[in-house]
Amino acid sequence: MKTSFGEYIRKLRTENGMTLTQLAAQLELDSANLSKIENGKREFDEKRLEKLATVFSLKLDDIKTEFFSDLFAKKIYENNCSMETLMVAEEKVNYLKSKNVKQGEIKFNTNE
Repeated sequence: MKTSFGEYIRKLRTENGMTLTQLAAQLELDSANLSKIENGKREFDEKRLEKLATVFSLKLDDIKTEFFSDLFAKKIYENNCSMETLMVAEEKVNYLKSKNVKQGEIKFNTNE
């Protein structure tokens, strides 16, 4: 079973033998706020994801997956949405990607 993002941070911290104070300092947080994050009483700031990945030598994409999946799951749960919400969201992501690719295409003038 997957854990919350705060529990994920606690697991990383304890597996790496770090105290709350040590990790908080590396993330530029105070230990009280980190404790609240680990206990689900406060949200982790998305701006610190890269620092978290660096501290634990993890891929940023892996950290983002944990963070955003937790965020989405909470929103879906809090709003009592059906699982169809995830399928529709995936379709919208694919649409946005295709739209971005089309807008980003570079046309070269071949009539030289």
